[in-house]
Amino acid sequence: MNRQLALILLPVAALLISRAGLPAYQAPPLQPHHTAAGFINPWPGLLQSEHGFGDILKWQRGRTERSPRYRESLGRFPLREPDRTVLDSPGEGLQLTWLGHASFLVQLGGFNILTDPHLGERASPVSWAGPRRITGAPLSADQLPPIDVVVISHNHYDHLDKGTVLALGNGPAWYVPLGLKSWLNDLGITHVVELDWWQDSTHPGGLSITCLPARHFSSRTLWDRDKNLWAGWWLEAAGQRVYFAGDTGYGPHFAAIGRRLGPPDVALLPIGAYRPRWFMAPVHIDPAEAVQAHLDLGAVRSIAMHWGTFILAAEPVDEPPQLYRAAAESAGLSPDQAVLLEHGQTLILP
Repeated sequence: MNRQLALILLPVAALLISRAGLPAYQAPPLQPHHTAAGFINPWPGLLQSEHGFGDILKWQRGRTERSPRYRESLGRFPLREPDRTVLDSPGEGLQLTWLGHASFLVQLGGFNILTDPHLGERASPVSWAGPRRITGAPLSADQLPPIDVVVISHNHYDHLDKGTVLALGNGPAWYVPLGLKSWLNDLGITHVVELDWWQDSTHPGGLSITCLPARHFSSRTLWDRDKNLWAGWWLEAAGQRVYFAGDTGYGPHFAAIGRRLGPPDVALLPIGAYRPRWFMAPVHIDPAEAVQAHLDLGAVRSIAMHWGTFILAAEPVDEPPQLYRAAAESAGLSPDQAVLLEHGQTLILP
């Protein structure tokens, strides 16, 4: 054999001999909500969140014609000034302050936790256009007590606000679904924990944080559709449990969460941005579905969110709380079980 050819073939032959009898390598199986390119909603038989360009144009035309007008909606809802003494010195119970939309200050087991903090003026990539607040933020970032943890449900502009992120900075630990860590790192936020559905983490001091399924989608540009995961969150400390649904359509995940983790003491459930149903149903529950989600979870009580802050859909701005109250009454739930808070209001539970 030619000496040069032998030098080439001998290492190959040795490698093949060393591999003989070994099973072929198999990549680990993907989770049902994973794809090679990103993520999907994994529940067969349910409408998916994918709409064609024609559907989007149809929705935009209808939104322009039928959506509530900003000036008519401005200041429609009360805005409370939170009691800073209460926020700075929470008791041993559970304390929740609604900061508008999906943003809550959750004070649980000695921890100060923010959900999807958005304290800016617009839910938009630019400061001069896009959905604008019809109800102001009750507090600015520097008026908050020291924040230990922030949980982010997904990367849409009404849930992940760059200005608020920068204002909070590296003080808190940030818990995010898969794919969002690099976005925060690019802003200089390095204290980030990235989790998949059903994965959990224990924050120092005894706060258990679990990433949970949701039925939604993600995107911040025209090119990153579903590249990052979307999620809800479970927060547990001192024997008390809070479920934050994030953004979600209705599906079997609510019952699955209740079966697996037990009944939450408080479920934070969205009730707005649901019309028209042909477009919004795959990704946003309506008020009646929020009540059904409460029942599926076996929640002790629920607090409605994702309404009265930004105009994102075609329903009148005061319709979500009205339909939520009616659906709760039909289900036999009292106002203490299906709770409507004013912007800035704090609920203190023993």
